[in-house]
Amino acid sequence: MSITAVMVKELRERTGSGMMECKKALVEANGDLETAIENMRKAGLAKADKKAGRTAAEGVIGAKVSDDGKKAAIVDINCETDFVAKGDDFVNFVNSVTDALLNNDVESPEQLLAMTLANGKTVDDVRRELIVKLGENIAIRRFEKYNAEGGVACYLHGSKIGVLVELAKADDELGKDIAMHVAAINPSCVSEEQVSQEAIAKEKEIFSAQALESGKPAEIVEKMISGRIQKFLAEVTLLGQPFVKDDKISVGKLVASKGNSVLRFVRLEVGEGIEKKEENFADEVMAQVRGA
Repeated sequence: MSITAVMVKELRERTGSGMMECKKALVEANGDLETAIENMRKAGLAKADKKAGRTAAEGVIGAKVSDDGKKAAIVDINCETDFVAKGDDFVNFVNSVTDALLNNDVESPEQLLAMTLANGKTVDDVRRELIVKLGENIAIRRFEKYNAEGGVACYLHGSKIGVLVELAKADDELGKDIAMHVAAINPSCVSEEQVSQEAIAKEKEIFSAQALESGKPAEIVEKMISGRIQKFLAEVTLLGQPFVKDDKISVGKLVASKGNSVLRFVRLEVGEGIEKKEENFADEVMAQVRGA
């Protein structure tokens, strides 16, 4: 059967694949468009699975708040290179997943992958198609969804850092300020009560060793240790930190002055905690030359 340019064009539009790949698929399917699509999908799934083990430490953070300010969603979607992360295909995928997450009740990674996007396909189907099209592993690493009685706010620092904040009472300006602070300063938790006893004990052990070396009396040493612990707690907790826009006031005092309180926050940063493979392109080129 003769494969026409119109047939190739239609297959390209439906699959997003290259011209030669579409033509080859049509030839193998004897011009049957649906068979060609099915065969390409099967081949694509196989290719996607092969790339699943590759390190994906670049990517984009998506974050959005609902129009009524009661729901918020944030997602960290990774790829292998910053070049792909900046491309329209990848960015549009992040945006579509964020929108769908905002409007669906999703609790597990499996539920997220099975979620249907606006185009009628599941998240995982679109993810796999993108892997084939872009040639990189694409992974949805983590996500968070807030349903609030009070108010929520989000802040995106470029495309690499995203923050959600939940307040006891809706306050868009305060919420955004707190979210910006969290993005910039990266506190460990909201308040002192949320700092683990293990972390406090570890810091106390370090401070004790330092204080004892001073040779000061025991009661002075105890006061020194107590003071250092309080300073440590202020440094790692959101409410104890100096506000990033005005370091003369703590975040806790700022929030209290507004008659509000911070219930929780989440901060996601692309690539945090992922060990990136160090590439030495000069060595790589030399290896290829020697191999040739």
